Amino acid sequence: MEFDFERQSNPVDMIEFVASNNDWSFERSGEDELAMTVAGRWADYQVSFSWMEEFEALHLAVAFDLKIPDARVNEVIRLLSHVNGQVLMGHFDLWRHEDVVIFRQSLLLAGGAEPTNRQVEVLLSSAVDACEAYFQAFQFVVWSGMDAKSAMDAVLFETAGEA
Repeated sequence: MEFDFERQSNPVDMIEFVASNNDWSFERSGEDELAMTVAGRWADYQVSFSWMEEFEALHLAVAFDLKIPDARVNEVIRLLSHVNGQVLMGHFDLWRHEDVVIFRQSLLLAGGAEPTNRQVEVLLSSAVDACEAYFQAFQFVVWSGMDAKSAMDAVLFETAGEA
């Protein structure tokens, strides 16, 4: 069955609304795209929201620069496998030609569904939280020479009690 419907608005309009209400600086680079920079604890993250009409999906990409020496690429790829095994929603990729690690996630809006401001806020915050949680693991692998498993153990280490 195929249903014909007309979308009330472009879902990127809701992103713009949420960004404006939160005083986030952003650039609307086109009808279907919005970009911003989000300052994190470990890095500044380049955030891009894109409406993908053919999939009826709002795509979020959060990237951070990571200059990876050729000798460490395979270990970063192993780390990606470990990290993606821990992430509930979304996933990390390595875009080698641009030297960035990117976290990607989509919000499906099939059938004319419209995103809510809460969905947009949670989509962005969970993506940035994922980047913040694993950023140091990437740094450990690239710059400290750690293997992927050790880097994961280091960032997932949790303390109990108080000192």
